[in-house]
Amino acid sequence: MDGRFTRRQLIKGGLAVAAVPLLPAVASAAPRIDVPTLPWPAANDIVANTTIPVFPDRRFPITGYGAKNDGKTDNTAAIAKAIDACVAAGGGHVIVPGGGSFLTGAIRLKSNVDLHLEAGSVLKFSGDAAKFPNVLTRYEGIECVNHSPMIYAYQEKNIGLTGSGTLDAAATSSWNKGSDRAYLETLVAKGTPPEKRVVPGSGHTMRSAFVEPYACENVLIQGITLKNSMFWQLHPTLCRNVTVDGVSTDPSTAHSNTDGCDPESCDHVVIANCTLGAHDDNIAIKSGRDADGRRVNVPCQNLVVVNCVMNGNWGAITCGSEQTGGIRNVYAYKLTVKGDTKFALYVKSNTLRGGFSENINLDSVSGTFARNFVYVTSTYNSQTGSYVPSFGPFTISNCSSTKIAGKTFDVSGLSNAHVHGFAVANSTFKGVSDTSNTLKYVDNARFTNVTVNGKPI
Repeated sequence: MDGRFTRRQLIKGGLAVAAVPLLPAVASAAPRIDVPTLPWPAANDIVANTTIPVFPDRRFPITGYGAKNDGKTDNTAAIAKAIDACVAAGGGHVIVPGGGSFLTGAIRLKSNVDLHLEAGSVLKFSGDAAKFPNVLTRYEGIECVNHSPMIYAYQEKNIGLTGSGTLDAAATSSWNKGSDRAYLETLVAKGTPPEKRVVPGSGHTMRSAFVEPYACENVLIQGITLKNSMFWQLHPTLCRNVTVDGVSTDPSTAHSNTDGCDPESCDHVVIANCTLGAHDDNIAIKSGRDADGRRVNVPCQNLVVVNCVMNGNWGAITCGSEQTGGIRNVYAYKLTVKGDTKFALYVKSNTLRGGFSENINLDSVSGTFARNFVYVTSTYNSQTGSYVPSFGPFTISNCSSTKIAGKTFDVSGLSNAHVHGFAVANSTFKGVSDTSNTLKYVDNARFTNVTVNGKPI
């Protein structure tokens, strides 16, 4: 990344390395990610070319650096010492032992470190805002300086967050609050650079994401369970080669905007075998907002989502609304949608946001839908400007429903920006409340072997 991301003073750490003997090395095989052959050659290429980090066969238990599993001792420094020792040795696995609860502030991952949570382990994140230092982040598509996410990494390579333990952010509710994006927008309009858009102490508050690798390469998030998030749960930003496998996110309705996974301005992302709960979108693909998104101008591209259960209350696959940098080459396969999820595919922008969503593909997506199977809008939130979004092509194949509370398809472009292709094939939609479909300013709409409530389109 360029010089915009070199502000290390925002995120400095650097704790002394404790002189603790290493445990005997254990075999560290390459992580196994079960991904079936996909129906698109390009999607198989994305999977094959998404690098998964492999870590040296060394273990650094955090208890060896002073961590206590009593649920009340502050283990922030002990965990940082274990990570620094791991780095100094050339990398490996920092182990959170099972059978207890470890209280901590923000954890900063570093290159060649896998933070591994053993079965029965819990990382409980602190209610003390001072334990979450200021870092460079992106809030709803705008770069700023805010309290650190619970798990954070910046410009690192080969990082992991793995295991079968739980990350619990319930206590952060005391400080992790607010949604004053309008304040950031005033700073952007003034030309204030990102490192001076400092949220803490400004009199304004904006929530921090749960897990956020930022400007990193080769990221593995595998097996963990997230609970009690206050905001977006997994938020890889400006990263390359991200694998999310077998992760469970929180479907609780206790807090809003708890998207399951929000890849933002990333390249090569594979999300597989996950149970994605959310009080918002299950997966929301993003690439920056408005003027700040145009300044950064990095698309989110080459994404595969496969074998996931979707249990959020908005889109299973959502593109936007922060898509100013553009979204392309998305492939979603074998998704089971349940609960009150409104849309299988939700694409949203407007002429203030601009951007594009192109080559978006769904195959073998099934379940119940509280509004439409596909909803594409070019007038999201009725905001207007001079940046016309570009949408399509979209393809839907081998999909089905048992219930759709609204229309199957509600797809609208603009008179001066038609949707560039909408193709549906070999799909059966049952339980549809409104059998009419809206296709407005859509070019090359094609339906092949598609039925709605038993009648062909």
